[in-house]
Amino acid sequence: MANVTAKDVKVLRDRTGAGMMDCKKALVEADNDQEKAVEIIKKKGLALAAKKAGAIAAEGVIHAYIHPGSRIGVLVEINCQTDFVSRNEEFVAFVDEIGLQIASSAPLYVRESEIPAADIDKQKDLFLGQLEEEEKKTGKKKPEKAVEMILEGKLKKWVNESCLESQEMVTRDDKKTVLDVSQEITARLGEKIIVRRFTRYERGEGIEVAKKDLAADVAETLANA
Repeated sequence: MANVTAKDVKVLRDRTGAGMMDCKKALVEADNDQEKAVEIIKKKGLALAAKKAGAIAAEGVIHAYIHPGSRIGVLVEINCQTDFVSRNEEFVAFVDEIGLQIASSAPLYVRESEIPAADIDKQKDLFLGQLEEEEKKTGKKKPEKAVEMILEGKLKKWVNESCLESQEMVTRDDKKTVLDVSQEITARLGEKIIVRRFTRYERGEGIEVAKKDLAADVAETLANA
């Protein structure tokens, strides 16, 4: 059995964020192979996250995030299972990241299961209309099977972009989604961590601003002078 040093444990901890003892156990199990140890930690983390999926998370915080410039504001509720974890540094940092994520990426829903059927039908009709317009311009009609596959791809992309949990974290470079990160934190803290709901405000949203015709205004001013 390979000798596991403190340096080996630190390297694995830096890569995974797992606890020191968990890293040591994984390295021992993997015969000090870093890549195998990473996979062991991932599998155990996902298993714990799955086990916690049905747990009731009623504690946590309602966080207010205001984007620099005060143009966008977010209110988000993120839950955990105990008040103790809601004060944990990693939980607090995750909450801040989610506020920025919502402000930056403007999701419409938290997760796919919350998308109303009417919204999916509306989006499908929109994509179908776009394909029909494309066919009119090119004069080429796509086979029905091809249209179905294109619609499926467009809908999947729209869902991933519209659902918070499916979005890649804008604060990270590892392409992990919000769900990936919340599951990893769930595994490390031993409590279910979940985004429950959010509201995003953008200054001037929904207000129609009348566009002025500068030339007409000048002409009117001169005529009344």
